[in-house]
Amino acid sequence: MIERPDAAQLMSGPLGEWLQTQHDVRRQAKAASNKRFLIVVPCLLVGALLWWAIIPDIGAMRPFIYVAIAMFALFWAYRPRAEAINRMKTGINSAIAEAVGLMYEEKREAGASFALARAFDMLPGYTRSSFEDFWSGEIAGHPFELFEAHLEQKRSNGKNSHYVTVFRGAIMRFGFGTPFHGTTLLTRDGRYRKFLIGGRKDAISLGDCQLDLAELVHPEFEDAFDLYTTDQTEARYLVDPLYCERLIAIEDAFAGKDIRTLFHEGQLLVIVELKNMFESGSLDSSRDRALLERTCEQFGTLADLANTLDKERRT
Repeated sequence: MIERPDAAQLMSGPLGEWLQTQHDVRRQAKAASNKRFLIVVPCLLVGALLWWAIIPDIGAMRPFIYVAIAMFALFWAYRPRAEAINRMKTGINSAIAEAVGLMYEEKREAGASFALARAFDMLPGYTRSSFEDFWSGEIAGHPFELFEAHLEQKRSNGKNSHYVTVFRGAIMRFGFGTPFHGTTLLTRDGRYRKFLIGGRKDAISLGDCQLDLAELVHPEFEDAFDLYTTDQTEARYLVDPLYCERLIAIEDAFAGKDIRTLFHEGQLLVIVELKNMFESGSLDSSRDRALLERTCEQFGTLADLANTLDKERRT
């Protein structure tokens, strides 16, 4: 497999040829969307005047009803663009997946990786969830899975309720041939604080395990991460300075934050919060190369992390 996909190589192959055939699709999508906006915007302006002048006052609900109608109308106008962008993203991501020996699926249900993340308190509580952009296969010889999760919590304010995003990000799982001796959780600094008096907790109970606070090998990362484990020796061996550097590189490549990882049995789970993952689709063909290069760089950081962890397999 190509561990670091090359954007130039991809653009000179079948992906580049396919993108050339999509010029008319993009142009037609923009034209259809613009035509709808020319209909929708004047109608909304006139409708707003008539709504307040003619429609009887129905109290505080009137502005909410109008906003709902306006949002639906604008969504209808934008839909041709959204469908074309999604078509571009699916085509580009599928080509990248083929190049790196992975399988790409736009939608499916989350499985064991999500359940493990919840069991070890790596995700917040939520009311509803959605998942997209699933990648699976092998990276640097490790079984690999990656997908994007969006978790929302329902909030109520009197009679009204709404949903608030509590997590949006990537969940990744690397598999290993042999299980780890212990369970090790690396979180961003300050995740588990002592009640009232502050400071890091000396121990936490998660997933039927008691994890004790451990010192990081390199003091440079003490202000960035907290380390909890059932096996102090193994934890210091696995979470070395190079490993921490790889995690920070993943955060930078994905423009993410609050990365956390879990070594458990034969799996490494990596979670990073971000806005959108692998958004490689665009109606502007001049952006294709830049978006593709960004996605390739993201995969490169994942391959670097997997290669860093090969020492565990050799041991």
